[in-house]
Amino acid sequence: MPRTDIVVIGGGAAGCMAALAAAERGARVTLLERNPKLGRKLYITGKGRCNLTNHSTVQDCIANTPHNGRFLTSALTQFPPEEVMAFFEELGVPLKVERGNRVFPRSDKAADVIDALFRVLHRAGVDIVEERAAAIQTEKGAVTGVKGEKGQQYPCKAVILATGGVSYPATGSTGDGYAMAKTVGHTIQEPKGSLVPLKAEGCAPMQGLSLRNVELEIKTDKGKSLFREQGELLFTHFGLSGPLVLSASAHMRDFEHESYRAVIDLKPALDEETLDRRLLREFSEGANKDLRHVLERLEPRSLILFLLEQAEIGGDTKANGVTRAQRRRLLETIKGLNIPITGPRPVEEAIVTAGGVTVKEVSPKDMSSKVCKGLYLAGELLDVDAYTGGFNLQIAWATGRAAGLGAARFCREEAE
Repeated sequence: MPRTDIVVIGGGAAGCMAALAAAERGARVTLLERNPKLGRKLYITGKGRCNLTNHSTVQDCIANTPHNGRFLTSALTQFPPEEVMAFFEELGVPLKVERGNRVFPRSDKAADVIDALFRVLHRAGVDIVEERAAAIQTEKGAVTGVKGEKGQQYPCKAVILATGGVSYPATGSTGDGYAMAKTVGHTIQEPKGSLVPLKAEGCAPMQGLSLRNVELEIKTDKGKSLFREQGELLFTHFGLSGPLVLSASAHMRDFEHESYRAVIDLKPALDEETLDRRLLREFSEGANKDLRHVLERLEPRSLILFLLEQAEIGGDTKANGVTRAQRRRLLETIKGLNIPITGPRPVEEAIVTAGGVTVKEVSPKDMSSKVCKGLYLAGELLDVDAYTGGFNLQIAWATGRAAGLGAARFCREEAE
């Protein structure tokens, strides 16, 4: 007989939650994690503070999951954000809610979340082994065990695959799970970066400039609007980043066949008529000054020459020499700065991975595989991804718990 009932492959958020849920239902659980410590990727989420969920409703979570969000309805309903928060509070991790309903440890330390998970896993009797899984072993379409990288065998009744995607490979997310899932019969949607910075030419002079309260719209070359939202973005040496840009990237899934452009409204609070009056006033008050200096009352200095170039106006043009046509072009540029996007940054720089195991082959109630008996899948490995703000970790906790409960139930039924 197997020495363990369930082997969990991957000690990230989904894997830890799956192992705990299964162990608390009486299953004997072995957790295989290739890194010396659990939760390696958790250490870097929320800039090291661990944005562990979003204090919102199940419906909000689904609405913030642009790809296959409805698949998550059952898992999120079973373990919604308020229960995730209560779970960590009970583990001795006081929480706080910040802008955008983002939830963090009150200490601002991701380590507190990971240490709490380690303690509760230990108390629940989970056997944590530093080991890289090499293959899921099957017989007649059913799980029989896991083979370790060094040849060690781990016989079991069920396997929970929670290896993450391919973003941040230094944390151990190198795509191993895709290969294992494919070997047992699953279909893999090509992994790509989501919540990823975007490359754009001409942004280097504005490197480091952060713009708050702007509106970003993403359009295709055919003029279709894919995303439109207000918030904060950042210019970098390679292009654009920041919360708005990361969220927008989740909608830009076909760089091979589509061209995209960012359209930035630098003054979303002002309609065109109000902005035009403001321009006229500034030009009048600084009539004899160079336009680039007059505009410093409206926009950051590092952005002004870029704006004037886009509007086809010389920076040394005197304010009192600006024609009506030039003023109109400048207004349109401020209200709709066009920046062609040349592509996403590498998937290794993405916060999460889009793509993965197709959800049509997974039961939404318990994350069980429809192609391999005794296999369960959870977390970023699945073809589901959400916006920034704690939603992706909420998905990991919820799918991990559903998989753990499902696998424990399966083992009980097999034993009866």
